[in-house]
Amino acid sequence: MKLILATLIAVNSALPAISGEFQPGYSTSRTCIKNEYREEYVPGDKNSPGYVKSWNESLEVPCDSPSSGNSGSLSNSQETVDNNDCSEGSLLGGILGAGLATSGSRGKDRWWAIPAGAIGGAMIGCQVDGG
Repeated sequence: MKLILATLIAVNSALPAISGEFQPGYSTSRTCIKNEYREEYVPGDKNSPGYVKSWNESLEVPCDSPSSGNSGSLSNSQETVDNNDCSEGSLLGGILGAGLATSGSRGKDRWWAIPAGAIGGAMIGCQVDGG
């Protein structure tokens, strides 16, 4: 058991170095290439009509941070992270739901009422806790 735990810790700590990701304490500088489509209208006169000149431009832009997992890709939008944790509310709601189901059921009905009350209470408790 100790050997498995030591192996997991060693592999887990070496993974960022093996995969080439960012390591704290080291400076990295990377740029990515972004292709932009450009147009320019060239006005005409009475002898020759105007026309549109179009071309693609390659621009160097900073890449996402290496720790985000998008190595070499560009991101146009911010990712939103839902960090609401409803574990406490879920646990308390499950206990209360199972208790209410136990007190409200009799005989053979208890075998399904207690788990159903625990699940329902856990879902309600999670919503109350902010999940």
